[in-house]
Amino acid sequence: MTGDQLAVFGILSVTLTLFVWGRWRYDLVALAALLLVFIAGLVRADQLFLGFGHPAVVTVAAVLVISRGLLNAGVIDALSRQLAKVGTRPMAQVAALTALVIVSSGFMNNVGALALLMPVAIWMSRRSGRSPSLLLMPLAFGSLVGGLITLIGTPPNIIIALFREETGKPAFGMFDFTPVGAGVALAGLLFISLVGWRLTPRREGQNAPEELFAIDSYISEILIPEDSRFVGQTVFHLTSAMAEETEATVVDLVRDGRHRPAPSWYEIIQAGDILMVEAAPEDLKTLIDGLGVKLAESKSHPMATLGSEDVRLLEAVVPMDSSLVGKTAASLHLRNNYGVNLLAIARRGRRLERQLGQTPLVIGDILLLQGTDTSLQSMLKHFTCLPLAERGLRMGEPSRLLTAVGIFALAMLLSTFNVLPVQVAFVSASVVMILVGLVPLKEIYESIDWPIIVLLGALFPLGHALESTGGARLIAEKLLILSGYLPPMGTLAVLLTGTMLLSNVVNNAAAAVLMAPIALTLAEGMAVSADPLLMAVAVGSSCAFLTPVGHQSNALVMAPGGYQFGDYWRLGLPLSLVVVVVAVPLILFFWPMAPI
Repeated sequence: MTGDQLAVFGILSVTLTLFVWGRWRYDLVALAALLLVFIAGLVRADQLFLGFGHPAVVTVAAVLVISRGLLNAGVIDALSRQLAKVGTRPMAQVAALTALVIVSSGFMNNVGALALLMPVAIWMSRRSGRSPSLLLMPLAFGSLVGGLITLIGTPPNIIIALFREETGKPAFGMFDFTPVGAGVALAGLLFISLVGWRLTPRREGQNAPEELFAIDSYISEILIPEDSRFVGQTVFHLTSAMAEETEATVVDLVRDGRHRPAPSWYEIIQAGDILMVEAAPEDLKTLIDGLGVKLAESKSHPMATLGSEDVRLLEAVVPMDSSLVGKTAASLHLRNNYGVNLLAIARRGRRLERQLGQTPLVIGDILLLQGTDTSLQSMLKHFTCLPLAERGLRMGEPSRLLTAVGIFALAMLLSTFNVLPVQVAFVSASVVMILVGLVPLKEIYESIDWPIIVLLGALFPLGHALESTGGARLIAEKLLILSGYLPPMGTLAVLLTGTMLLSNVVNNAAAAVLMAPIALTLAEGMAVSADPLLMAVAVGSSCAFLTPVGHQSNALVMAPGGYQFGDYWRLGLPLSLVVVVVAVPLILFFWPMAPI
């Protein structure tokens, strides 16, 4: 082994270790690896950042913008509305949700499809009286196999398509992945719907659906007496005083028998006003003892006053890309900045009872919010939160639906028939969606997953260094020795399984970038077409079912489903075996390992 090979394997080993450790974000780790390959003299300075202009990186960014356009047009919402007709049987719910996410993930970013359907799944679970854990893991795994169907379903397909050009053949087209991907997706759907959902862990001991946000037991009525120091002051002054010692929230003001939900902070308090506050018993005692207010006799059911035609309750999920993650409610000043009250937080199916204001929010938290339609929508959009489906799915206008689907279909046709290169076709489609208003200007950069873009741009030179130093050939030679004892089907299965295992500990795009050069070198050593080996890498890169860190979809459902790290293999391991058993024969049938 040469010095350059030792250097590239050392950098690769440290990089993979840091990926698995997860202490630092993967894009920062990839950038550090990029600098190390330059310091080690493996990549010249003028080639160091060429990866950021790689067609695969550009195409991935364009597809993410197009996905936002499809979401904004209401494409997924229109499909999701039909799920209300499924009923409450678990097998029917799993089959319908998984089928919809598979189809959606084939034609848009699979994480985006999952993010839109996850609130629907939580709603269906709660309506049926079951834990969300029953539906969320099948939904996440369905989004992964759905991405296999087309070129744009998942970043590894885009990466593998362009690696094919290194063999002297044109890049894989839009539907070149479909024969294998659709077969694997269908097998995955059947397994998950008939058997797999029974293997998902049941998270018992969670609040019943009707009790999760039963906040009436925490709503109390306090009376403002005539001698109160707050008479003549604004609601802002009262809430500021409350915030100094408690986490109580004013949710309604009753004056002369009329309710004023979510009263304005500039409302002047009068003697005899009754304020409805959401407060734990300890906080209520502090209010009465410290602020000179009295406990009023309840005259109505509190929950009836919390919503009106103008002010309503809404439940929202905190997704992975939300800026709320890691923030506390107190630091956000939701009431002051957005006119929204945070009434409760549910985490892993249980309502958090105390210290809401000081509790950092995590991915998958369900928030109970109160405010006007305008203030709620503004807050959700600013923090990228997903409203639960039971509050009404937003339907796109028919003209916007047709426009979005038309632009997308035209881009697919242009790339399918090689009128335009795939990166040009989809960049053009994303620009058109921006020009017609499907993607507002301020959402362009929000829709792009920049850590993935940085990861890809930084790893392409590392993959090139693995190939140029002979490191890929060295790994391929070991596989060649093994292939001498195996039939072609066995060699393909080993490559697919190895890629699949790697994708469970590193990002799937990184797995594709690192394994594609090995597949090309292995094909050269076997003197066969590289197409089946590249297809095996594409399938293996996208089938990370064993851990929550292998793919964003897995991580996104972990908190709402109440899953633990070791839960994923229970459904993931048999599903991985199904993928290998189905994918290998399909690859060899549609992409024969023909001699060259």
